Amino acid sequence: MAPFNFTHSDASTFILMGIPGLEAAHIWISIPFFTFYIISLLGNFMVLCVVGKEQTLQKPMYLLLCILALTDIATSTFVVPNALGIFWFNLKGITVAGCLTQMFFLHTISVMHSSTLVTMAFDRYVAVCNPLRYATILSNAQIAKLGLVGFIRAVLFILPLPLLLSQQTFCANRIIPHTQCEHIALEKMVCGHIRVSRIYGSVLMFVIIGFDLTFIAMSYGLIIRAVLRISSHKAHQKALNTCTTHICVMLTYYTPTFFSILTHHFGQGIAPYVHIILADLYLLIPPMLNPIIYGVKTKELRDKVVKYTCRSSADTKFTQSSADTRDDISSGLQCPSGNCQIVREHVNQH
Repeated sequence: MAPFNFTHSDASTFILMGIPGLEAAHIWISIPFFTFYIISLLGNFMVLCVVGKEQTLQKPMYLLLCILALTDIATSTFVVPNALGIFWFNLKGITVAGCLTQMFFLHTISVMHSSTLVTMAFDRYVAVCNPLRYATILSNAQIAKLGLVGFIRAVLFILPLPLLLSQQTFCANRIIPHTQCEHIALEKMVCGHIRVSRIYGSVLMFVIIGFDLTFIAMSYGLIIRAVLRISSHKAHQKALNTCTTHICVMLTYYTPTFFSILTHHFGQGIAPYVHIILADLYLLIPPMLNPIIYGVKTKELRDKVVKYTCRSSADTKFTQSSADTRDDISSGLQCPSGNCQIVREHVNQH
């Protein structure tokens, strides 16, 4: 069955091609895209619901996890539905304004994600190196302020990118060989000089990634130094276990990011679809894995998730069992006096 063709050819639109070279496999590629998205939504919403309901989890570490979950939901939502529209229904047309908006939000959320990882590294540093002052240094209010600062930083850093591109003239060939509107792909559509935009984008990437990774490395350097000074092996293990989860989350985010950046700048001989798949994976894999990693590695969160899951299952079974019992009692009543209807109503009410 041929896909529906809703592609627009208006001069004010771009055409997102999906994954050029793999058009015949778009339907098959959509399966992991859709699966990753559903797992991501379920996992991250579960984290938000459990932390929101459980008072004992409303602490700085878990509030940071909620911020991370929100960025993960936003990231995958800005990528997957648009990609599935291309794969399933051939919905390739997107307006210039829509493309610039998507680019802005994608990069803003990505910078916000990195800021959250930096704050989490600082949280682990305080917890290990200065535990007695942890409650004073990192309260829930402080975490909210740091989250707001990270969001403002992301907006201020990324906003110039779409503003600079919106002042440019785009070429007649407005075909973007990608599933999304990212900055590098849009730069290639500009006919005029884009030196300022290109320099700003490169400097921005270097500053953000360089600063964030440097701060994270410093935090963990101080953590390792503090751990090595501890004589107890059990204390060693406990201190390192508090950091293992965060390290895993950082690796799932920064590793595909670096691969994507390196293939864009030094992989001219690599097939274009490899660039696109890597760019998509670094936006899809972390949102899916983060709640799984935290659910497996963080005992307190894992126990609460199991508790609510089991309670929900038990409530469902109890409700069904109660309904069945009422039906059995009601159907088995013997009413010699002829008042069966009154008795049944009494049983159903209780």
